[in-house]
Amino acid sequence: MIDVVSVNGSGCPTGTANVAVSPDNTAFTVSYSNYIAQVGVGSKPTDARKNCQLGLNVHVPQGFTYAVAQADYRGYAHLEPGATGLERANYYFQGMSQTAYMNHHFTGPAGDDWQTSDTTDLDALIYAPCGAIRYFNINTELRVDAGTSDPTRTTSLLAMDSTDGNINTLYHFAWKKCPEHPEQ
Repeated sequence: MIDVVSVNGSGCPTGTANVAVSPDNTAFTVSYSNYIAQVGVGSKPTDARKNCQLGLNVHVPQGFTYAVAQADYRGYAHLEPGATGLERANYYFQGMSQTAYMNHHFTGPAGDDWQTSDTTDLDALIYAPCGAIRYFNINTELRVDAGTSDPTRTTSLLAMDSTDGNINTLYHFAWKKCPEHPEQ
């Protein structure tokens, strides 16, 4: 079972992000309804960068631990010629150091759905400490830069948002057994 402990950020105001867990507990999905970064007509300077941090409490069966092996992101991009976009994410357990950001760049002109994946090699997975309750944090960010496009006449945007107003971001878990006597 996964509990959402906190949802904070300009890209996920209260009530705009929902988490659903797969029946076998090997994945969960975050649905966003208002996660959009944009520049240009009708935009405020703060609209160019949006972020969302999720804090999750993953209830782990006794004797097991987990890591996130893959994260899949989907959304929509409308970038004018000369504009650029960035989707990035990093992951960490409470009290442990953050992983490096995984960056995905977009270049205008673009006007289509997008999908990115962050995959971690099996030997590089960072597992939750055995026998400890640690919240799992996911930081995501969207950025748009007008570049050489004309922001006084056009708008460019990058969204984690599908045509029906919800976007699925899917996270895949890797599970392993803890040693019989975890170190204290």
